[in-house]
Amino acid sequence: MKEPEITEELIREHGLKAEEYARILDILGRPPTFTELGIFSVMWSEHCSYKSSRIHFRNFPTSAPWVVQGPGENAGIIEIGEGLCAAFKMESHNHPSFIEPYQGAATGVGGILRDIFTMGARPVASLNSLRFGPLDEPLQRHLLSGVVSGIAGYGNCIGVPTVGGDVYFHPCYSGNILVNVFNLGIVKKGKIFRGTASGAGNPVIYVGSKTGRDGIHGVTMASEEFTDDAEQKKPNVQVGDPFTEKLLLEACLEAMDKDLIVGIQDMGGAGLTSSSSEMAGRAGTGIELYIEKVPPREKDMIPYEFMLSESQERMLIVAKNSKVEELLEIFRKWDLEAVVIGRVTDDGFLNVKWHEKTVAKIPANKISSEAPFYDRPYERPAWQDALQALDTNAIGLPADYNKVLISLLGSPNIASKQMIWQQYDHMVRTNTVVLPGSDAAIIRIKETGRVKEAGRVDKTGDWREMGIAMSVDCSSRYCYLDPYLGGMHAVAEAARNIACSGARPRALTDNLNFGNPEKPEVMWQFVNAVKGIGEACRVLETPVVGGNVSFYNETKGAAIYPTPTIGMVGIFEDVQRHLTQAFKREGDTVALLGATREELGGSEYLAVIHGIERGMPPSLDLEAEKRLHGLLFEAVPFLHSAHDCSEGGLAVALAESAISGGVGAGISLKPLLGDGKREKPMRKDALLFGESAGRVVVSLAEEDLAALKGLCEKWETPLFELGRTGGENLKIDAEIDLPLGELSNAFNHSLRQHVESR
Repeated sequence: MKEPEITEELIREHGLKAEEYARILDILGRPPTFTELGIFSVMWSEHCSYKSSRIHFRNFPTSAPWVVQGPGENAGIIEIGEGLCAAFKMESHNHPSFIEPYQGAATGVGGILRDIFTMGARPVASLNSLRFGPLDEPLQRHLLSGVVSGIAGYGNCIGVPTVGGDVYFHPCYSGNILVNVFNLGIVKKGKIFRGTASGAGNPVIYVGSKTGRDGIHGVTMASEEFTDDAEQKKPNVQVGDPFTEKLLLEACLEAMDKDLIVGIQDMGGAGLTSSSSEMAGRAGTGIELYIEKVPPREKDMIPYEFMLSESQERMLIVAKNSKVEELLEIFRKWDLEAVVIGRVTDDGFLNVKWHEKTVAKIPANKISSEAPFYDRPYERPAWQDALQALDTNAIGLPADYNKVLISLLGSPNIASKQMIWQQYDHMVRTNTVVLPGSDAAIIRIKETGRVKEAGRVDKTGDWREMGIAMSVDCSSRYCYLDPYLGGMHAVAEAARNIACSGARPRALTDNLNFGNPEKPEVMWQFVNAVKGIGEACRVLETPVVGGNVSFYNETKGAAIYPTPTIGMVGIFEDVQRHLTQAFKREGDTVALLGATREELGGSEYLAVIHGIERGMPPSLDLEAEKRLHGLLFEAVPFLHSAHDCSEGGLAVALAESAISGGVGAGISLKPLLGDGKREKPMRKDALLFGESAGRVVVSLAEEDLAALKGLCEKWETPLFELGRTGGENLKIDAEIDLPLGELSNAFNHSLRQHVESR
């Protein structure tokens, strides 16, 4: 096949700007070949290079005594104790999932799993964060069904449990759904592997599936807005095979255990191009590839296609020279392709050969770590002031608070996502301690377990297993109203969910989903959200160890709400020392930790009941949040439940705790009204449904209340005794009195009714 002529039109089709092409000419000292043009196109795409975002990441704290690997590798790693580490990462597969929901979501799961086991870690738990348009749109119901089936199909088949996540619905996602996937794995501290091509002369080995034409220019597609041709982009979507991935996982871990590998990298976005150039770039070496040796899945493939294909379940390995045959034999035993396709060099070039002819020769660092970057202009939108203005005096109080609570519990954003997570195998590997549906997902680490310290006796007996809590969170509405405050809220809520489970929040990965960064108002949203995330991480001591940026989530000029999703990880020294949101027994005291303010801006209550999305998000005191985490961790031994107040406010949090435990409660809000010296009484709807941050509903035995009050004084956290658990109704003053059955019906069955009744 004759290579096409490099024209201005072809350059534009590859997503390269005129000034970027000029830089390519300067780097090469000549016009690029067709293969080189493709390589620059994918490696300098927004998806691979982060050219619009990376200068802003200096705002993120990335180190702490427990951080083993920060940003820059396939996954971040933190130490968890007993010689073990947790490797975790979150990635997006937004555009592919909109075009082909099943395969888009499935290959998103496959890709994040490879990011984890390429570090030497065995994947043990997955989460996801999904965003769709309203369910009254047939397309959105189709997308929801396909995405959930894709996540379930891949995760269930490979045997990695999906233990939690979040799902939201809003019109801003109608043209651009979000599919963010998270995975965490466990690795011994001395057995961590990295994506480096070290040792001139060492062989470069291709392992896994054969290479086809699927996924070519997938990363370029992910770096563009959608227009009307989304359906035509289906060839850009990869096709996954979880059974092959399972074989690949086991083969890689076996080779790692036998110390046969120098460096290893997933062939993910940009395929063989990114894996080879990034491995060489990190090591300061070069790589020479013999592309005709790559196992093809289709006939008459050319070097351009081999280098850019994003076929799934493939890895690139640099092996020790003396261990090549032993390594190849392992992969053949697992019935996988395993071929030496190149060698490490010391000249710093990515040198691609096709039957001894050089078809690409580029300095590896110029495409891996020295891509163009932009300090794009940003400007606060002119409409932001009007968006943040909210006159609550013009909003009438509800005539029926029972009806409001039922409506909120039935809102797709609050209602139980049971119909979704029931499709996932969340118990495979039997590490899952808490089923999906509470504040955080919790797993045990079976590799741990030791006799407790002398004299320490509690309900867990003589042995202790460590555990990990995980949560994914983001209120995109908050981020739309105020990106800085919204970014802080995303971190604070994720950390609060971890603390409510009884664990210590330790570190996070992120998935920053935004519109077109070339628009100053979108870049303003991004810059301020990053600043907010960074500020919250510094105060809460939860460093950012990795993440992903997904720009160009726009269709026909309409951008999604800014959605910087946070994946937070916390550690249990003793996983039996965990909490859930459910009321456990009758007669317990119900208390609220944290202050309630009259804050309705950005609330689900205003959106669902009044059709209003305006105002400022709730205020946020990060130092108070940090004290709350310390209080909860210390109070775990005598708390029976803990539940974060978030969407829907206090009334929804109380209802969720009652529904989860099957135990009613009698609640009085009078303690929240203070000494009566306020200039005007707090609105009843704000008390019930306002979303003031830094609040947790807890239940405990009455005899332990004095101890909790003592801890609240120590940690300078307000405590309000609200009532007692018991009975078959949730009663809140004179405003709310509803049977648990009615609450449960609204909460547990509404989402299915939204999906199936149309």
